[in-house]
Amino acid sequence: MGRSYDFVTDVKSDYALASADLKVETCTMSLRICILAAGAAGMYCGSCLRDNTLAAALLKLQHDVTLVPLYTPLRTDTRGVASPEIFYGGINVYLQHASKLFRYTPRIFDWLFDRPWLLRAAGNMGAGTSPARLAGLTRDILLGYNGPTYKELRRLIKFLADEIRPEVLILPNLMFIGMAEALGEKLHCPVICELTGEDVFLDAMNDPDRENIRELIRAAAPHISRFVATSAYYAEKMAGYLGLPREQIAVVYPGLADEIVHAPRSDERRTRSSEFVVASLARVCPDKGTDQLIEAFFQLKEFSGTAGIRLDYAGYLGPQYKAWHRILQERIAVYGLADSMRYRGEVDLADKLKMLDAANLFCVPTRYPESKGIFALESLSRGVPVIAPAHGTFPELAQRTGAMHLVPPNDPIALAAAIRDLYSDPARLAELAARARPAILESFTGQHMAEKIAKLCQEAIDARASS
Repeated sequence: MGRSYDFVTDVKSDYALASADLKVETCTMSLRICILAAGAAGMYCGSCLRDNTLAAALLKLQHDVTLVPLYTPLRTDTRGVASPEIFYGGINVYLQHASKLFRYTPRIFDWLFDRPWLLRAAGNMGAGTSPARLAGLTRDILLGYNGPTYKELRRLIKFLADEIRPEVLILPNLMFIGMAEALGEKLHCPVICELTGEDVFLDAMNDPDRENIRELIRAAAPHISRFVATSAYYAEKMAGYLGLPREQIAVVYPGLADEIVHAPRSDERRTRSSEFVVASLARVCPDKGTDQLIEAFFQLKEFSGTAGIRLDYAGYLGPQYKAWHRILQERIAVYGLADSMRYRGEVDLADKLKMLDAANLFCVPTRYPESKGIFALESLSRGVPVIAPAHGTFPELAQRTGAMHLVPPNDPIALAAAIRDLYSDPARLAELAARARPAILESFTGQHMAEKIAKLCQEAIDARASS
């Protein structure tokens, strides 16, 4: 018996194909969904946060959902809903890739290497490994049953078949697409694959590894029932990468957890009169443009009347970037701006919300075209307008929310001018701020995301049943 949905068409996007996204209103029956999520060791990872929010929102909608961690435990700043058992443990996967001996060890031996504390420690140590050095491991995982990590796939399938029996399975990214055929056949269910920003990793590999991995991914693509991208920009890009018609990739924008959207807001921003705070919350690294934001502040201080502007930035700082960041800090001191720019380290949810609630503007000037933009949505949910580079998902989010100001990518001078202009135009800033939170409540909550994903899951189930 099919499950029924009511939905309306949402036509807000600049992107024609994204305008066909469906906004689901109700779901009359429960689905049994398994979401696989790749952990990022000790980091807060946008994809992990999104998958945890999706699972929690689906559970709230009364679906039967299991969130299964891969590689390492998931680290989230909201209530975690993941299963405690970890599959494809990062240490075991690496050992099986590196040596035939570990492909035949008993489970009790593998279990020792799957301890969460050990996986977190190993993940932190390996966080700086370049994509080029991980090409062989990526290829082995993509080979599925035909590769050296088949033992991990067999264990995952047994767990899912015996304990979960999903009606639909969701893969976290293209790096796991090689397991789609075996999962679909053994579990007798459709497999959906998320597209959430893996291009940054894949494109950073060297030839011929990059092309070889792309061929493996394309060969496995027919075993996916539906691809789901986090933006129209990314759907378009990945359609080309996969060699698929664009209409075969759905778009479901990220949604925010209730703990962020509905947390009480402080009045700190309204009680300050002498400061204008620009906040930035993301990994501290060149990819996220931390150095460009700091450079923009160097430029900003050349303008008259900007002495009251301050930068607060926070986020995970990996060991590979500590020397780079130390040089930035030294430059800040040389410029005499140590009192105007403060790095807060990595913050938890409470401190993140305090930072946002104290900010007048938010900016993460990513060098690469961002596929999700979750940090921007979090800022908007607290009523803080966003300055963002005009690439990736940001033009879509700007059009859909009306609360963002776009600047040319990789241009600190233009960024500095934009900060100065909004600082000097309180009416324009207030106009953007007034639109921010209502836009999130209308389209970017966890419930919005979960309803759309549930509809895609039902479509995949119905399509498989009729084939």
